[in-house]
Amino acid sequence: MTLEPFGARLRRAMDERGPLCVGIDPHASLLAEWGLNDDVAGLERFSRTVVEATADRVALLKPQSAFFERFGSRGIAVLEKTVQEARAAGALVVMDAKRGDIGSTMAAYAESFLHKDAPLFSDALTVSPYLGYGSLAPAVAAARESGAGLFVLALTSNPEGGEVQRAVRADGRDVGATMLAHLAAENAGEEPLGSFGAVVGATLGDLSAYDLDINGPLLAPGVGAQGATPADLPRVFGSAARNVVPNVSRGVLRHGPDVVALRDAVDRFAREVKAAVTSV
Repeated sequence: MTLEPFGARLRRAMDERGPLCVGIDPHASLLAEWGLNDDVAGLERFSRTVVEATADRVALLKPQSAFFERFGSRGIAVLEKTVQEARAAGALVVMDAKRGDIGSTMAAYAESFLHKDAPLFSDALTVSPYLGYGSLAPAVAAARESGAGLFVLALTSNPEGGEVQRAVRADGRDVGATMLAHLAAENAGEEPLGSFGAVVGATLGDLSAYDLDINGPLLAPGVGAQGATPADLPRVFGSAARNVVPNVSRGVLRHGPDVVALRDAVDRFAREVKAAVTSV
């Protein structure tokens, strides 16, 4: 059975729970801060604790696949459980895998994360369009078929991203703006929100030169440890702030392994973000 489109499910979750995404990033230093070993047992304990503390109160959870993949097949097994348990507890899951390729390989990536019967099926997947936006066609088709979504790297928060994303095309428009235009076309006519979103950094400052009103969600890394605050969102995203889902990882996860402290941090960020974006 095809799910209700991701955009509609996300809009409802954002309205009910507040527009917040919490990353599940079990890197070695964070496991050590929690008093856990950098092994599969520590990985599983960390991930289960984050799901227990947050999955019933955030719109999105975003496991970073790389931190699970580094443990091989046993790490992938933990990732499968994490996704399944998070979704069962009511959160939407964005798999942060940043996949990007062409043809049958892109189709295989899409099948891995966006096919409804796949062990790693997620509500959305991060993808890289830098083999050309058209290379994402298999993922777009798979997402539409299953009711899932995509988050396409458009204007990322890392300083190196500008050399590609701000490069100017022959038509005078830069690459990041081109990706936003493609996404606006994918989302045209969708209500209450399209399912094809962009990754746009919250630390980028004034983005008024870009049309961020793509009728889709904007996944915004950079709030918390990277320096952006919820109060910055209206200034950075303008009228599109109503569709922003800030991603907070360390700002929440540093409060673990105490479940109550993790929940308090999530609730505080969610309140601050909702207050900021609803004032637009």
